Amino acid sequence: MTKIVNHWIGGKSVEGASGTYGPVTDPATGAVTTNVAFATVDEVDAAVAAAKDAYATWGKASLAKRSTILFKFRALLDANRDAIAELITAEHGKVHSDALGEVARGLEIVELACGITVQLKGELSTEVASRVDVSSIRQPLGVVAGITPFNFPAMVPMWMFPIAIACGNTFVLKPSEKDPSTAIKLAELLAEAGLPDGVFNVVNGDKVAVDRLLEHPDVKAISFVGSTPIARYIHTTASANGKRVQALGGAKNHMLVLPDADLDAAADAAVSAAYGSAGERCMAISAVVAVGAIGDELVDKIRERAEKIKIGPGNDPTSEMGPLITKAHRDKVASYVTGAAAEGAEVVLDGSAYRVDGLEDGHWIGISLLDKVPTTAKAYQDEIFGPVLTVLRVDTYEEGLALINASPFGNGTAIFTRDGGAARRFQLEVEAGMVGVNVPIPVPVGYHSFGGWKDSLFGDHHIYGNDGTHFYTRGKVVTTRWPDPADGPSGVDLGFPRNH
Repeated sequence: MTKIVNHWIGGKSVEGASGTYGPVTDPATGAVTTNVAFATVDEVDAAVAAAKDAYATWGKASLAKRSTILFKFRALLDANRDAIAELITAEHGKVHSDALGEVARGLEIVELACGITVQLKGELSTEVASRVDVSSIRQPLGVVAGITPFNFPAMVPMWMFPIAIACGNTFVLKPSEKDPSTAIKLAELLAEAGLPDGVFNVVNGDKVAVDRLLEHPDVKAISFVGSTPIARYIHTTASANGKRVQALGGAKNHMLVLPDADLDAAADAAVSAAYGSAGERCMAISAVVAVGAIGDELVDKIRERAEKIKIGPGNDPTSEMGPLITKAHRDKVASYVTGAAAEGAEVVLDGSAYRVDGLEDGHWIGISLLDKVPTTAKAYQDEIFGPVLTVLRVDTYEEGLALINASPFGNGTAIFTRDGGAARRFQLEVEAGMVGVNVPIPVPVGYHSFGGWKDSLFGDHHIYGNDGTHFYTRGKVVTTRWPDPADGPSGVDLGFPRNH
């Protein structure tokens, strides 16, 4: 029988009322394994109402209670990491080891949330004037929502809700309809950890659910990760409805390789960062910029390594790369490769026709490597989100830097070099939110913040870290004066208050 994924509202599974369901496929076979309920406006309203009711008590719950529940949730996540990874592999297609890595990175943010007391300490200044003290505190917003992508169904939601909940907010999650089971598993584990009903809710669906969250007057903030066009829409629409927004968009992450770099290390890094998770990562390296005469040697080393990658089902322990999420996405990615030569690129490896024997209906695509790619080619300009690596050639560091900074995207970037001065200059001059020095995927640890520049981020706050705490709280300043009987009558003073 086909599995059904419903909503999670008010601490329990809720069947879809619309009768509308979306198909969820196993990317390795192409078979529909699950039907996911699509929420109506009324169902989104019910989830927000449950969150609003829960906020009345959760927003006042002690920090100790919140931390205790999150510690229990963290232990349950750790105990169930294999089961969660299996759900990810079944619906996303990534190999099991990669799925386990995703869960581990999500756990980092849960651990950060367990120690939220440090971030919420506040400040106090005494005697700013005679017998006057000033304190600064941070308070939760209320009901907040997250809209998350298919490529990290566990990690990206955990970039959001642990911090939000630890700060005292209640949460409504709208996960991707392409791989929804992980979100429900997380909801079940939160309930098992003792989280009160309504603090965490899940509504599945499509644009109907998204738009209602963007418009709902009781939703105070929206967090989003996805493509740039949708991030821009989320930011514009939610802001127009008076909400705080952090909307992380697409990427075209460049890796600048200088002539003095260790080319073996650079090739290893390029292959790992370009083809891991079949390139379906917003922090994947998709453009290598080779400086000077090293281009031919570097491309040869990348090709040698890429040709050895074992492609197969994610539940096969020997597989290093799995399929793409849907057939439509597979076909779109393949089109960038089949059209590359006509746009002036040299096709070194063409994986567009790759298939796995016995699983011909799976969403398979092989490794592709394009060299000498002009900046006018679609394969360079667009975020492909698949296992296609483009290589561009430049003569100097300055030319490479200008090329990177001309991109409308500014999510992540990397430089490979042995020259500390060049690396320091690059990290200061490049226009991107996350920079790696001999590190190809510079995803920050949990206590720093994740976010890009330019068309890779809409809103003022990055995600998790200190930015996450500030995004999910608002500041309040309290000025206090307790009169002393020895002061006598204060009298009326219409002048502007002065601190003295």
